[in-house]
Amino acid sequence: MRGLPDTETLVSGVLSGDRAHLARAITLVESRAAKHRAPARALMQAILPLAGRALRVGLTGVPGAGKSTFIEALGMMLCSKGKKVAVLAVDPSSSRTGGSILGDKTRMEDLSREENAFIRPSPSGDSLGGVAARTREALLLCEAAGYNVVLVETVGVGQSETAVRTMTDFFLLLQIAGAGDELQGIKKGVIELADAIVVNKADGDNELRARQAQLEYSKVLHFLHPFTPGWKPKALTCSALNSEGIEEVWQLVEEFRDQLTVSGVFETRRSEQNVDWFHSLLNSAVMDRFKAEQGDRIHSLESAVKDGALSVSVALDQLLER
Repeated sequence: MRGLPDTETLVSGVLSGDRAHLARAITLVESRAAKHRAPARALMQAILPLAGRALRVGLTGVPGAGKSTFIEALGMMLCSKGKKVAVLAVDPSSSRTGGSILGDKTRMEDLSREENAFIRPSPSGDSLGGVAARTREALLLCEAAGYNVVLVETVGVGQSETAVRTMTDFFLLLQIAGAGDELQGIKKGVIELADAIVVNKADGDNELRARQAQLEYSKVLHFLHPFTPGWKPKALTCSALNSEGIEEVWQLVEEFRDQLTVSGVFETRRSEQNVDWFHSLLNSAVMDRFKAEQGDRIHSLESAVKDGALSVSVALDQLLER
């Protein structure tokens, strides 16, 4: 965090679309240091009027589904159309060391060199839901910097991998075929959240299997209650490696935006997302303050639980009563 510009300089840099200043601004809001909280708040308040104008697309999928290849193909196609694309890619953190590889820039080599693209890998840390703790702030900063499409890639399908749904407009589930029962590799809860399922790697010997998987997913989606009111989720195929079917996927996203803008659902969802964000930060702030004020008591009860002197439920009751 050495050499971090002052808040006013960061705001000016972000609003001018400077990628270096945008990266530093995200670093500031991601910081857990107490001294960075006030400037981070000032930064977010300053850029807020110019945020909220991008189309936000969340993307998740099973490991090996080709998320990075798909995002690069989509991003390159959008840049060729004059769009400015930001990619917020979340890498899983080690449960032992807390470290993260953050290799998305190497996996998206062509897109990382594109002038109208910005790729920001962030560690997931201890956050649930497949996104980093400050992904929402990073998303708004990218919008303020002039990026009109923001792609949020999550760490992969899991039982708690749903937070990205609460911060994006369109939620895409990327799948592959030819790996056994197509419905065994995903959680029903994730399918229910999807606005579209895209079967990737529909090329070569795998193309027929991909088409068959598309039909299976179409049947499943037909019987599920859609998450987005007024929208019927669809299943498509593509080959991100060959950049085939990418255009059709984006056309579906634009159709989604146009249809829901007319119905008013788009604006309503954005408002609901802001409330969800408020409660998320509230829960985090309350927990941090509680731990700070009751740290010694928590440590004492933790020791009692460890030694078997107290059951977990009794220890919790004693802590909350205090």
